[in-house]
Amino acid sequence: MSVHELPASVRVSLWATRVLAGELPAVDLPRRALPDIDETTGLVEAVTLWRELGERVVLVALPRPGDLAGMPHASPELVAAATRAEECVFVPGVGGALVPLLEIFGTTHDQGWIVRWQTHGADPVPTHRIEALDLGQTELALRTELAELTAELSSAGAPPFGEAAERSAQRARAVREGAGRWGLPPGLPPRAVRVVDLAGTVLALTDAGLDSAHASVDAASTTRRTQVLRRLQAHAARALADATNVAALHLAGYR
Repeated sequence: MSVHELPASVRVSLWATRVLAGELPAVDLPRRALPDIDETTGLVEAVTLWRELGERVVLVALPRPGDLAGMPHASPELVAAATRAEECVFVPGVGGALVPLLEIFGTTHDQGWIVRWQTHGADPVPTHRIEALDLGQTELALRTELAELTAELSSAGAPPFGEAAERSAQRARAVREGAGRWGLPPGLPPRAVRVVDLAGTVLALTDAGLDSAHASVDAASTTRRTQVLRRLQAHAARALADATNVAALHLAGYR
């Protein structure tokens, strides 16, 4: 499973919620949520503390520059760190957040991945905001946006996503088929899983497409293609966060 297929915070949100429910030992959280990471720091300690404080659910936000949808009210430091990472997890009851910092360690010939989870303060968040989400509408809106923006990308004079994005899509399909729905925990609502599947695939495609923006035929089409991809990326990120949070609330017994 590649670390690039789903944001780390998505899997951590769901598996950490199972820890809070007493269904998974906290020490097993990194292995279950981040099987592709060699070392993790700060995560087990924070989730253990949240459990001791009576927290029931861990939620996720996937902010982008200029789009802080789903973020709890917090300090500028958290907003800046989460926006740089394009992800964070937070707890709505007692307040608090974690932002992952992904690093490579080791030598040129023997490298590994480490994620350092940095703790930040954040205000509590009323869960009724997430409980009111309509995943049917979320899915419809994302499919509509995907169809419209893919057509717009095609008219920009270059393949909509590029060869790198197709390779990313192939890896995403292998993850779903070989590792079972992106490595997510069992017992999730089918619609939430479907939206995570769709949004995760679209997010992987747009990320890869933005990395290969030079595939366009000229500067004007490159700029247009980048703008459209960023719009689709932001929409997919919001849908992925919403579906993950609905699934987390389900695991926690809110829904």
